[in-house]
Parts: sequence; structure tokens; C-alpha cells
Amino acid sequence: MTAIRIFDPAMCCSTGVCGPSVDPQLARFAADLDWLKGQGVSVERFNLSQQPGAFVDDAAVKATLEKQGEAGLPLVKVNGDVKSSGVYPSRDDLAAWAGIGAPAPSLFTDAVAELVAIGAAIASNCEPCFKFHYDKARKLGVWREDMLRAVTTAQNVKDAPAKSMLELAERYLSREAVVEATAPASPEAAPKAKSAGCCGPAKTEASAQKTSGCC
Repeated sequence: MTAIRIFDPAMCCSTGVCGPSVDPQLARFAADLDWLKGQGVSVERFNLSQQPGAFVDDAAVKATLEKQGEAGLPLVKVNGDVKSSGVYPSRDDLAAWAGIGAPAPSLFTDAVAELVAIGAAIASNCEPCFKFHYDKARKLGVWREDMLRAVTTAQNVKDAPAKSMLELAERYLSREAVVEATAPASPEAAPKAKSAGCCGPAKTEASAQKTSGCC
């Protein structure tokens, strides 16, 4: 089995989607590595800020750092041999080094990355994020209609839990209305104990006057 090891420079994560903006290069490379794993290739990644020991233990990586510093990262090794240093290789390069067939073109382009970021901005209610990625998408030539579709999709996903909660409330309220309409009146019935809501024992008359809400 082909084994690929990637030694990344110091960064918070290797996905490219953390922080205030998406790094298209890192996002593309992460997708390429997922594709390699799907082809049966063993893939390992090491982050200088989180796993410095792996850099010290590998003689070739250690020598590169001593000579070039972080400019020599990322460093890619295939079956123990250094294949590239200082750049993230393309999917075609990775496929050739792994000895597998030519891959289909990646769908995760810079434009797609900005559409994903626009959707994430909508989902997180982040106005600065939306403006930033909207501007980047326009510069990349992304169509307005595609941005609208990204916004609509994100909003639909965001609204799904609220819609489900409203449907639950409507079912409960409708059921209570039916019970109240069919229940016989009983003047001798004892008054119900006051409920403390969802988060505590029943309250006394005095304590009920002091508090409100469910908690």
C-alpha cells in the first residue's frame, strides 16, 4: 500500500475552513487527500504547531527545517521519499506518486469555496463574513443566481430546527384543545398543583409570584 505523509507548517487546522476566511488551497488539498484515502492510499498529516515531535524524528524533515525553515513546508513524502517541499501538490501529482489512475477534476474550486463560505455566513449570522465572501465571489465571477441559491440553501438548513419546533408546539397545543373540549366539567375537582415548568419541583403560591418562565 502506498503511504503518503504530509508535514504542514504551523497553523490552527489543516482543513482551510477555520478562521475568518476560507483558504481555497488548503480546502482543495484536504479534498484531494480524502480522495486518495478513498483509493486505498494511507495518508498521514502532521502539524508543526501541534506535533513537533514528528518533525524532529524524521531526518529529512528535520534537515529541511534546519536549512529552509518553515519555507520548506509543507513537505510531502511518498513511501519514505521526499516528493515536494514548500508547496501543496496538485491532485494529478498525488495520483502519479501513488501510482493510481488520473483523477476526475476536483469540483471544489475557488468559486465553490466562496459559495460554501457565503452559506456558512448565513447560518452563523455573520454580516462581516458575508460581505467579505460576497466581494470575493464577485471578483471570481460567481453568478448572482448561484449566490442566491447558496443563501437559500443555507437559510433552509438553518430554519429546519425552528420549523420542527413550531410543528411540535402545534401538535401539543392542538391535542390539549381536543382534551379540554371533551373533558366534563367537575366543580368538585381539586385544583391542580402549580407546576414549576420544565426545570424544577412544584412551587408554592409565594414562590410562584416571584418567578416566571420555565426555569
